[in-house]
Amino acid sequence: MTAAGAVLGTLTAAPLLPRTGDDPPVTIPRDPAREAAERELSKPMYHENDPGLFQRALNRFWGWVDDLFSAASGATPGGGFGLLVIVLAVALLAGALWWRLGAPRRAAASTPALFDDRPRSAAEHRAAAEAHAAQAHWNQAVQERMRALVRALEERALLDPRPGRTADEAAAEAGRTLPAHTDRLRSAAHAFDDVTYGGRTADQAAYLRLANLDRDLEHTRPVLTNTARTTPSSHPHGAAG
Repeated sequence: MTAAGAVLGTLTAAPLLPRTGDDPPVTIPRDPAREAAERELSKPMYHENDPGLFQRALNRFWGWVDDLFSAASGATPGGGFGLLVIVLAVALLAGALWWRLGAPRRAAASTPALFDDRPRSAAEHRAAAEAHAAQAHWNQAVQERMRALVRALEERALLDPRPGRTADEAAAEAGRTLPAHTDRLRSAAHAFDDVTYGGRTADQAAYLRLANLDRDLEHTRPVLTNTARTTPSSHPHGAAG
């Protein structure tokens, strides 16, 4: 029993004055005795070794965790060991899903722009991409090659230069004038988004697909949607309308 408990028991259960002779003991009613005990126990001397607020909160938290696991282990076949097996299985499953699916992709509306604030030519982006590829930095190589591809389309006037354009938007717009490459353009934009915003890692094959698409687009004639369509005799090879 603590000192506080001893004081409470003494003040609420024992007579306040000793008996003298045959006189009956002097007592007080229960409620005044309890109030007197509370006043006594409120003195700092009885609380010098009490745990602090943080320690009390921590004790309550660990008590709650212990009760939770005790209840869970009691309801799980195999008790505590069975609960441990289930927790490990769930953790392994979550890790496998994260590795397989990667981080959630952002919506196209909130995807940052394809280019930064430093305008560079398609040739400069290609050179940067090749430099990254030579060092097997495939994420950066994919990013720079996608920028080179889009910048080249802008330089050929197949895309209007527009700040803030995303890779998905560029692929959709380019697909309207280069319909033979619509699927490859869409895949290239997805590869760019995956390594830039999705937390995935590119490889050499992903970069080579983008580089091949970039080279193919250089030799692809656009399909114009206005009345003056491009014909082999009206425009030189590779020129924009």
